[in-house]
Amino acid sequence: MSGDEQARLGQLRDEIDRLDREIMELISKRAECAQEVARVKMEAHPGEDVFFYRPEREAQVLRRIKESNPGPLSGEEMARLFREIMSACLALEKPMHIAFLGPIGTFTQAAALKHFGHSVVSVPLPAIDAVFREVESGAAHYGVVPVENSTEGMINHTLDMFMSSPLKICGEVQLRIHHHLMVSPQNKDKEIVRIYSHQQSFAQCRQWLDTHRYGIERVTVSSNAEAARRAAEEPGTAAIAGDMAAELYGLEMLATSIEDRPDNTTRFLIIGREEVPASGNDKSSILVSMRNKPGALYQLLEPFHKHNLSLTRIETRPSPSGTWAYVFYIDFEGHVDDEQVSRVLSEIEEEAVELKRLGSYPIGVL
Repeated sequence: MSGDEQARLGQLRDEIDRLDREIMELISKRAECAQEVARVKMEAHPGEDVFFYRPEREAQVLRRIKESNPGPLSGEEMARLFREIMSACLALEKPMHIAFLGPIGTFTQAAALKHFGHSVVSVPLPAIDAVFREVESGAAHYGVVPVENSTEGMINHTLDMFMSSPLKICGEVQLRIHHHLMVSPQNKDKEIVRIYSHQQSFAQCRQWLDTHRYGIERVTVSSNAEAARRAAEEPGTAAIAGDMAAELYGLEMLATSIEDRPDNTTRFLIIGREEVPASGNDKSSILVSMRNKPGALYQLLEPFHKHNLSLTRIETRPSPSGTWAYVFYIDFEGHVDDEQVSRVLSEIEEEAVELKRLGSYPIGVL
Protein backbone atom coordinates (compact mmCIF):
# COMPACT_ATOMS: atom_id res chain seq x y z
CA MET A 1 0.00 0.00 0.00
CA SER A 2 1.43 3.35 -1.03
CA GLY A 3 1.88 6.28 1.34
CA ASP A 4 -0.74 8.35 -0.54
CA GLU A 5 -3.28 5.52 -0.24
CA GLN A 6 -2.61 5.11 3.48
CA ALA A 7 -2.96 8.84 4.05
CA ARG A 8 -6.24 9.02 2.14
CA LEU A 9 -7.69 6.00 3.97
CA GLY A 10 -6.65 7.52 7.28
CA GLN A 11 -8.51 10.74 6.43
CA LEU A 12 -11.65 8.83 5.45
CA ARG A 13 -11.60 6.77 8.64
CA ASP A 14 -11.21 9.91 10.74
CA GLU A 15 -14.21 11.38 8.91
CA ILE A 16 -16.27 8.24 9.56
CA ASP A 17 -15.35 8.37 13.27
CA ARG A 18 -16.44 12.02 13.43
CA LEU A 19 -19.73 11.25 11.70
CA ASP A 20 -20.36 8.30 14.03
CA ARG A 21 -20.01 10.61 17.03
CA GLU A 22 -22.46 13.08 15.48
CA ILE A 23 -24.94 10.31 14.67
CA MET A 24 -24.73 8.99 18.24
CA GLU A 25 -25.32 12.46 19.70
CA LEU A 26 -28.32 13.03 17.44
CA ILE A 27 -29.85 9.65 18.27
CA SER A 28 -29.41 10.42 21.98
CA LYS A 29 -31.16 13.77 21.52
CA ARG A 30 -33.99 12.04 19.67
CA ALA A 31 -34.33 9.53 22.51
CA GLU A 32 -34.51 12.37 25.05
CA CYS A 33 -37.22 14.04 22.96
CA ALA A 34 -39.18 10.76 22.87
CA GLN A 35 -38.93 10.53 26.66
CA GLU A 36 -40.29 14.07 26.97
CA VAL A 37 -43.24 13.16 24.71
CA ALA A 38 -44.01 10.25 27.05
CA ARG A 39 -43.84 12.51 30.12
CA VAL A 40 -46.22 15.04 28.54
CA LYS A 41 -48.72 12.28 27.72
CA MET A 42 -48.60 10.80 31.24
CA GLU A 43 -49.03 14.20 32.88
CA ALA A 44 -52.01 14.95 30.66
CA HIS A 45 -53.67 11.60 31.42
CA PRO A 46 -52.73 10.67 35.03
CA GLY A 47 -53.71 7.16 36.07
CA GLU A 48 -54.84 6.19 32.56
CA ASP A 49 -53.44 3.53 30.25
CA VAL A 50 -51.52 5.79 27.85
CA PHE A 51 -50.67 4.53 24.35
CA PHE A 52 -47.16 5.69 23.48
CA TYR A 53 -47.10 3.91 20.12
CA ARG A 54 -49.04 5.74 17.40
CA PRO A 55 -49.26 3.72 14.17
CA GLU A 56 -50.38 6.67 12.04
CA ARG A 57 -47.55 8.92 13.27
CA GLU A 58 -44.95 6.22 12.67
CA ALA A 59 -46.23 5.59 9.14
CA GLN A 60 -46.03 9.32 8.36
CA VAL A 61 -42.43 9.51 9.61
CA LEU A 62 -41.29 6.46 7.66
CA ARG A 63 -42.99 7.68 4.47
CA ARG A 64 -41.30 11.06 4.80
CA ILE A 65 -37.91 9.39 5.28
CA LYS A 66 -38.35 7.24 2.17
CA GLU A 67 -39.45 10.22 0.09
CA SER A 68 -36.70 12.61 1.25
CA ASN A 69 -33.84 10.09 1.40
CA PRO A 70 -30.87 11.52 -0.59
CA GLY A 71 -29.07 8.15 -1.07
CA PRO A 72 -26.83 6.31 -1.69
CA LEU A 73 -28.76 3.96 0.63
CA SER A 74 -32.17 2.99 -0.75
CA GLY A 75 -35.28 4.57 0.74
CA GLU A 76 -36.35 1.15 2.01
CA GLU A 77 -33.03 0.58 3.79
CA MET A 78 -33.02 4.07 5.31
CA ALA A 79 -36.58 3.57 6.60
CA ARG A 80 -35.56 0.24 8.19
CA LEU A 81 -32.73 1.97 10.05
CA PHE A 82 -35.11 4.62 11.38
CA ARG A 83 -37.62 1.90 12.27
CA GLU A 84 -35.06 0.43 14.68
CA ILE A 85 -34.17 3.84 16.12
CA MET A 86 -37.86 4.54 16.77
CA SER A 87 -38.32 1.11 18.31
CA ALA A 88 -35.40 1.63 20.70
CA CYS A 89 -36.59 5.13 21.69
CA LEU A 90 -40.12 3.86 22.37
CA ALA A 91 -38.78 1.02 24.52
CA LEU A 92 -37.12 3.53 26.88
CA GLU A 93 -40.49 4.17 28.52
CA LYS A 94 -42.19 0.79 28.27
CA PRO A 95 -41.18 -2.03 25.90
CA MET A 96 -44.22 -3.24 24.03
CA HIS A 97 -45.33 -6.85 24.27
CA ILE A 98 -46.25 -8.16 20.82
CA ALA A 99 -48.10 -11.49 20.60
CA PHE A 100 -47.62 -13.51 17.43
CA LEU A 101 -48.47 -16.89 16.00
CA GLY A 102 -45.53 -18.97 17.19
CA PRO A 103 -43.33 -20.72 17.91
CA ILE A 104 -40.25 -18.51 17.79
CA GLY A 105 -38.44 -18.53 14.47
CA THR A 106 -41.57 -18.36 12.29
CA PHE A 107 -42.34 -15.93 9.49
CA THR A 108 -44.95 -14.31 11.72
CA GLN A 109 -42.25 -13.37 14.23
CA ALA A 110 -40.15 -11.99 11.36
CA ALA A 111 -43.17 -9.88 10.32
CA ALA A 112 -43.63 -8.62 13.90
CA LEU A 113 -40.00 -7.53 14.13
CA LYS A 114 -40.12 -5.95 10.68
CA HIS A 115 -43.13 -3.85 11.73
CA PHE A 116 -42.25 -3.00 15.34
CA GLY A 117 -38.44 -3.26 15.36
CA HIS A 118 -36.27 -5.47 17.54
CA SER A 119 -36.73 -3.53 20.80
CA VAL A 120 -40.12 -5.09 21.56
CA VAL A 121 -40.84 -8.20 23.64
CA SER A 122 -42.19 -10.79 21.19
CA VAL A 123 -44.55 -13.36 22.74
CA PRO A 124 -45.08 -16.62 20.78
CA LEU A 125 -48.51 -18.24 21.08
CA PRO A 126 -49.70 -21.60 19.72
CA ALA A 127 -52.79 -20.51 17.75
CA ILE A 128 -54.40 -17.50 16.07
CA ASP A 129 -57.28 -17.40 18.58
CA ALA A 130 -54.71 -17.35 21.41
CA VAL A 131 -53.12 -14.23 19.88
CA PHE A 132 -56.54 -12.54 19.82
CA ARG A 133 -57.20 -13.47 23.47
CA GLU A 134 -53.78 -12.19 24.58
CA VAL A 135 -54.45 -8.78 23.09
CA GLU A 136 -58.08 -8.65 24.24
CA SER A 137 -56.99 -9.32 27.84
CA GLY A 138 -54.38 -6.55 27.74
CA ALA A 139 -51.50 -8.99 28.33
CA ALA A 140 -50.08 -7.90 24.96
CA HIS A 141 -50.20 -4.43 23.45
CA TYR A 142 -50.64 -5.73 19.90
CA GLY A 143 -50.83 -9.00 18.02
CA VAL A 144 -49.55 -10.13 14.63
CA VAL A 145 -51.46 -12.74 12.62
CA PRO A 146 -51.20 -13.89 8.98
CA VAL A 147 -54.19 -13.06 6.80
CA GLU A 148 -53.23 -13.64 3.16
CA ASN A 149 -50.62 -15.40 1.04
CA SER A 150 -50.07 -14.45 -2.58
CA THR A 151 -50.01 -18.10 -3.71
CA GLU A 152 -52.23 -19.88 -1.17
CA GLY A 153 -54.94 -17.23 -0.64
CA MET A 154 -56.66 -16.06 2.54
CA ILE A 155 -56.12 -17.53 6.01
CA ASN A 156 -59.72 -18.23 6.94
CA HIS A 157 -59.16 -18.73 10.67
CA THR A 158 -57.97 -15.13 10.97
CA LEU A 159 -61.01 -13.81 9.10
CA ASP A 160 -63.38 -15.86 11.24
CA MET A 161 -61.90 -14.51 14.48
CA PHE A 162 -62.97 -10.99 13.55
CA MET A 163 -66.63 -12.05 13.55
CA SER A 164 -66.65 -12.29 17.35
CA SER A 165 -63.59 -10.30 18.46
CA PRO A 166 -63.81 -6.65 19.55
CA LEU A 167 -60.23 -6.01 18.38
CA LYS A 168 -59.36 -3.54 15.63
CA ILE A 169 -56.93 -3.83 12.75
CA CYS A 170 -54.20 -1.28 13.46
CA GLY A 171 -51.75 -1.97 10.67
CA GLU A 172 -50.46 -4.35 8.04
CA VAL A 173 -47.07 -5.68 7.01
CA GLN A 174 -46.08 -7.64 3.93
CA LEU A 175 -43.20 -10.10 4.08
CA ARG A 176 -41.50 -11.69 1.09
CA ILE A 177 -41.36 -15.40 1.91
CA HIS A 178 -38.16 -17.26 1.05
CA HIS A 179 -37.97 -20.97 1.84
CA HIS A 180 -34.66 -22.78 2.24
CA LEU A 181 -33.73 -26.46 2.48
CA MET A 182 -31.54 -26.81 5.57
CA VAL A 183 -29.79 -29.45 7.65
CA SER A 184 -27.75 -29.71 10.81
CA PRO A 185 -24.02 -29.10 10.10
CA GLN A 186 -23.05 -32.52 11.47
CA ASN A 187 -25.54 -34.16 9.08
CA LYS A 188 -24.58 -32.14 6.02
CA ASP A 189 -22.88 -35.04 4.22
CA LYS A 190 -25.41 -37.71 5.21
CA GLU A 191 -28.20 -38.98 3.00
CA ILE A 192 -31.54 -37.20 3.50
CA VAL A 193 -34.41 -39.62 4.00
CA ARG A 194 -37.03 -37.23 5.40
CA ILE A 195 -37.97 -33.56 5.01
CA TYR A 196 -40.02 -31.69 7.61
CA SER A 197 -42.06 -28.55 6.99
CA HIS A 198 -45.44 -26.89 7.39
CA GLN A 199 -48.06 -27.99 4.88
CA GLN A 200 -48.24 -24.53 3.31
CA SER A 201 -44.48 -24.46 2.74
CA PHE A 202 -44.61 -27.87 1.08
CA ALA A 203 -47.33 -26.51 -1.22
CA GLN A 204 -45.25 -23.43 -2.07
CA CYS A 205 -42.16 -25.53 -2.89
CA ARG A 206 -43.86 -28.50 -4.57
CA GLN A 207 -42.32 -28.11 -8.03
CA TRP A 208 -38.79 -27.65 -6.69
CA LEU A 209 -39.12 -30.71 -4.44
CA ASP A 210 -40.51 -32.84 -7.26
CA THR A 211 -37.54 -31.86 -9.43
CA HIS A 212 -34.69 -31.95 -6.92
CA ARG A 213 -35.81 -34.20 -4.04
CA TYR A 214 -38.35 -36.53 -5.66
CA GLY A 215 -39.12 -39.65 -3.64
CA ILE A 216 -37.92 -38.33 -0.27
CA GLU A 217 -40.53 -38.59 2.48
CA ARG A 218 -42.26 -35.30 3.29
CA VAL A 219 -43.58 -35.00 6.84
CA THR A 220 -45.95 -32.17 7.75
CA VAL A 221 -45.42 -30.50 11.15
CA SER A 222 -47.11 -27.61 12.97
CA SER A 223 -44.66 -24.92 11.88
CA ASN A 224 -41.43 -24.35 9.97
CA ALA A 225 -39.69 -23.62 13.26
CA GLU A 226 -40.72 -27.06 14.52
CA ALA A 227 -39.38 -28.53 11.28
CA ALA A 228 -36.04 -26.81 11.89
CA ARG A 229 -35.93 -28.07 15.47
CA ARG A 230 -36.43 -31.66 14.33
CA ALA A 231 -33.83 -31.34 11.59
CA ALA A 232 -31.35 -30.09 14.18
CA GLU A 233 -31.87 -33.22 16.30
CA GLU A 234 -32.58 -36.08 13.89
CA PRO A 235 -29.88 -37.54 11.59
CA GLY A 236 -30.85 -37.99 7.96
CA THR A 237 -33.48 -35.25 8.04
CA ALA A 238 -33.82 -31.78 6.55
CA ALA A 239 -36.26 -28.91 6.99
CA ILE A 240 -37.87 -26.30 4.80
CA ALA A 241 -37.93 -23.04 6.74
CA GLY A 242 -36.81 -19.40 6.71
CA ASP A 243 -33.75 -17.49 7.82
CA MET A 244 -34.90 -16.96 11.42
CA ALA A 245 -35.43 -20.69 12.00
CA ALA A 246 -32.05 -21.51 10.46
CA GLU A 247 -30.31 -19.03 12.74
CA LEU A 248 -32.26 -20.15 15.81
CA TYR A 249 -31.32 -23.82 15.43
CA GLY A 250 -27.89 -23.41 13.85
CA LEU A 251 -28.75 -25.06 10.53
CA GLU A 252 -26.88 -24.81 7.24
CA MET A 253 -28.48 -24.24 3.84
CA LEU A 254 -28.42 -26.97 1.25
CA ALA A 255 -30.49 -24.87 -1.16
CA THR A 256 -31.82 -21.32 -0.86
CA SER A 257 -35.02 -19.67 -2.10
CA ILE A 258 -36.62 -22.91 -3.26
CA GLU A 259 -40.17 -21.47 -3.41
CA ASP A 260 -41.81 -22.07 -6.78
CA ARG A 261 -42.84 -18.42 -7.16
CA PRO A 262 -40.19 -15.75 -6.46
CA ASP A 263 -42.90 -13.18 -5.64
CA ASN A 264 -44.29 -15.35 -2.82
CA THR A 265 -45.52 -12.84 -0.21
CA THR A 266 -47.59 -13.11 2.96
CA ARG A 267 -49.61 -10.24 4.38
CA PHE A 268 -49.96 -9.96 8.15
CA LEU A 269 -52.37 -7.84 10.21
CA ILE A 270 -51.54 -5.89 13.36
CA ILE A 271 -54.43 -6.21 15.82
CA GLY A 272 -54.99 -3.95 18.82
CA ARG A 273 -57.60 -2.46 21.11
CA GLU A 274 -57.78 1.13 19.86
CA GLU A 275 -58.80 2.79 16.61
CA VAL A 276 -56.09 4.45 14.52
CA PRO A 277 -56.46 8.05 13.26
CA ALA A 278 -55.89 8.83 9.59
CA SER A 279 -52.28 8.89 8.37
CA GLY A 280 -52.96 10.23 4.87
CA ASN A 281 -52.54 6.92 3.05
CA ASP A 282 -54.84 4.39 4.63
CA LYS A 283 -56.81 1.21 4.11
CA SER A 284 -60.02 0.05 5.83
CA SER A 285 -61.50 -3.37 6.50
CA ILE A 286 -65.12 -4.31 7.18
CA LEU A 287 -67.30 -7.39 7.65
CA VAL A 288 -70.73 -7.23 6.03
CA SER A 289 -73.60 -9.70 6.28
CA MET A 290 -76.21 -9.56 3.52
CA ARG A 291 -79.62 -11.12 3.11
CA ASN A 292 -79.98 -14.08 0.77
CA LYS A 293 -81.74 -12.42 -2.16
CA PRO A 294 -81.04 -11.69 -5.83
CA GLY A 295 -78.70 -8.74 -6.33
CA ALA A 296 -77.24 -8.83 -2.81
CA LEU A 297 -73.64 -8.69 -4.02
CA TYR A 298 -74.45 -5.87 -6.46
CA GLN A 299 -76.07 -3.84 -3.66
CA LEU A 300 -72.95 -4.33 -1.57
CA LEU A 301 -70.44 -3.31 -4.25
CA GLU A 302 -72.40 -0.57 -6.05
CA PRO A 303 -71.68 2.19 -3.44
CA PHE A 304 -67.91 1.64 -3.85
CA HIS A 305 -68.19 2.20 -7.60
CA LYS A 306 -70.56 5.14 -7.15
CA HIS A 307 -68.15 6.98 -4.83
CA ASN A 308 -64.97 5.89 -6.65
CA LEU A 309 -63.43 3.85 -3.83
CA SER A 310 -60.95 1.14 -4.78
CA LEU A 311 -61.47 -2.35 -3.33
CA THR A 312 -58.28 -4.32 -2.66
CA ARG A 313 -59.85 -7.57 -1.40
CA ILE A 314 -63.26 -9.19 -1.05
CA GLU A 315 -63.71 -12.63 0.50
CA THR A 316 -66.82 -14.65 1.35
CA ARG A 317 -67.09 -16.56 4.62
CA PRO A 318 -69.89 -18.75 6.03
CA SER A 319 -71.84 -17.24 8.91
CA PRO A 320 -71.10 -18.89 12.28
CA SER A 321 -74.75 -18.45 13.34
CA GLY A 322 -76.25 -19.80 10.16
CA THR A 323 -78.76 -16.94 10.07
CA TRP A 324 -76.85 -14.90 7.48
CA ALA A 325 -76.57 -16.14 3.92
CA TYR A 326 -73.39 -14.22 3.16
CA VAL A 327 -70.60 -12.71 5.25
CA PHE A 328 -68.15 -10.64 3.21
CA TYR A 329 -64.70 -9.54 4.34
CA ILE A 330 -63.73 -6.39 2.40
CA ASP A 331 -60.54 -4.32 2.24
CA PHE A 332 -60.64 -0.96 0.49
CA GLU A 333 -58.58 2.20 0.22
CA GLY A 334 -59.47 5.11 2.51
CA HIS A 335 -60.13 5.87 6.19
CA VAL A 336 -63.49 5.68 7.96
CA ASP A 337 -63.16 9.37 8.82
CA ASP A 338 -63.01 10.28 5.12
CA GLU A 339 -66.25 11.80 3.81
CA GLN A 340 -66.41 9.42 0.83
CA VAL A 341 -65.92 6.36 3.03
CA SER A 342 -68.60 7.53 5.46
CA ARG A 343 -71.09 7.84 2.61
CA VAL A 344 -70.28 4.36 1.29
CA LEU A 345 -70.65 2.75 4.72
CA SER A 346 -73.94 4.56 5.36
CA GLU A 347 -75.38 3.27 2.08
CA ILE A 348 -74.21 -0.28 2.80
CA GLU A 349 -75.79 -0.20 6.27
CA GLU A 350 -79.18 0.54 4.70
CA GLU A 351 -79.10 -2.80 2.83
CA ALA A 352 -77.00 -5.00 5.12
CA VAL A 353 -78.10 -7.22 7.97
CA GLU A 354 -75.01 -6.05 9.85
CA LEU A 355 -71.87 -4.06 9.12
CA LYS A 356 -68.84 -4.36 11.38
CA ARG A 357 -66.00 -1.85 11.06
CA LEU A 358 -62.78 -3.80 11.65
CA GLY A 359 -60.55 -0.76 11.51
CA SER A 360 -58.73 1.78 9.37
CA TYR A 361 -54.95 1.69 9.34
CA PRO A 362 -51.89 2.95 7.43
CA ILE A 363 -51.02 1.07 4.25
CA GLY A 364 -47.81 -0.85 4.95
CA VAL A 365 -44.70 1.32 4.49
CA LEU A 366 -42.00 -1.36 4.84
